[in-house]
Amino acid sequence: MFNHILVPVDGSATAQLAVAKAIGLAKAFGSRVTAIFVIDPYPFTGVGTDFAYGQAEYLSAATAEANIAIKAVKAAFEEVGLTVETAIVEAHAAWRGIVQAAESGETDLIVMGSHGRSGLEKLVLGSVAQAVLSHTKLPVLVVRD
Repeated sequence: MFNHILVPVDGSATAQLAVAKAIGLAKAFGSRVTAIFVIDPYPFTGVGTDFAYGQAEYLSAATAEANIAIKAVKAAFEEVGLTVETAIVEAHAAWRGIVQAAESGETDLIVMGSHGRSGLEKLVLGSVAQAVLSHTKLPVLVVRD
């Protein structure tokens, strides 16, 4: 039923719950799974040399965080004897990276976590899951904490 599952991760406990669901689905359907971590290479604006230094520091930290999250996903799959393809994707917004990866990778299903933010926190941070749901025609399984 699902030949290729995409699992976007961000290193959170909720993302790990989504990974667990993807593992169950992959076992049940014999699906191929790709896990991605999206890095926004331009998360803030500014000018001058201070901005350039801040950008380099940010990208270094974001890449390190992505590698840790991807390593955790690989370990979870290896623990149950499955393989997973992984990638670190750059996109202006996390939801864009997820939708683009899904559409270019012949994905049948996106399995992702949602932090369930509301109020001011949702207004400031946004909802990646909601944006993905709004911008893709693919089925999306949203895993809540």
